[in-house]
Amino acid sequence: QVQLVESGGGLVRPGESLRLSCAASGLDVDAFAFAWFRQIPGKEREGVSCISSIKVTEDGTLYADSVKGRFTISRDNFKNAVYLQMNNLDPEDTGVYYCAADGGPYCMTTRGGRDYFAEYDYWGRGTQVTVSA
Repeated sequence: QVQLVESGGGLVRPGESLRLSCAASGLDVDAFAFAWFRQIPGKEREGVSCISSIKVTEDGTLYADSVKGRFTISRDNFKNAVYLQMNNLDPEDTGVYYCAADGGPYCMTTRGGRDYFAEYDYWGRGTQVTVSA
C-alpha cells in the first residue's frame, strides 16, 4: 500500500530554513512524480514544487513563482524519500505542507506556454510550517 509521510515542519523565524521530508513506501520515488503542496490559511491549496519521475529527467522540476530561488525539491533513492529544502523563509510561507505522488512520469503539464501541477493520486497528511518573528 502506498503511504507518504511528511516530516520536518516546525517553527522558524523569517530568513531561516527548513527541510521537509516525504518518506514513501509502496512505491519507488524514482518511478513517480512528486509534488509539494501547501495550504496557507485563508488561501486555496497551491502547488509549491514538483519533480518528474526519472523517466522524464532528474531535473524536470517546477516551482511556484513565490518560492522560486528559495526552495529546492529533490529525491534520495536509497532513502526512498523526497525533500523540500526551504531557505529564506517568509511568514507568508506559513501553512500545512503536503507531499503528493503520481504514477507520472510528468509532475506538470504545459498549456498555453504555462506550466501547471499535474493531478496526484497519493497524498500525505501534511506537516505544519510556521514562520514567525
